[in-house]
Amino acid sequence: MMSDKTGHCLCGAVRFSARNVKRGFGACHCKMCQRWAGAAMLAVTVPADALTVEGADKVRTRQSSDWATRSWCDECGSNLWYRFTGEGADGSYEVPLGLFDDTTGFVLEQEIFVDQKSDAFELKGDHERLTKAEVIEKYNIPAS
Repeated sequence: MMSDKTGHCLCGAVRFSARNVKRGFGACHCKMCQRWAGAAMLAVTVPADALTVEGADKVRTRQSSDWATRSWCDECGSNLWYRFTGEGADGSYEVPLGLFDDTTGFVLEQEIFVDQKSDAFELKGDHERLTKAEVIEKYNIPAS
């Protein structure tokens, strides 16, 4: 089941609408996401052609790895999205759940980099859990 969603940064300078957002979301426990999000990054994949952004002039972006960028609001500093940019990438966005105006209906489907996860918490449920090595192999990501 998919639905259209809207969202924005903390100050509202950057607003977005996302079409056909899937219910399933993922949790990334890699060290970069931990530093960027303060813990695991909980995000849903939004295809590049399904995201419309208002206030794009306030979006700042940094190449954070060989295969992705991370963007934030230049006004309030809110993290906006992680975007796949490497060879063969589809340009999809990983949008943090907290940015959506309504998070009703989202369901955890996958955790990645579980071998880097903090032992301070456990995410419950029966879903896929992949280590760093498994993520690198499954998604053909250059090892770093």
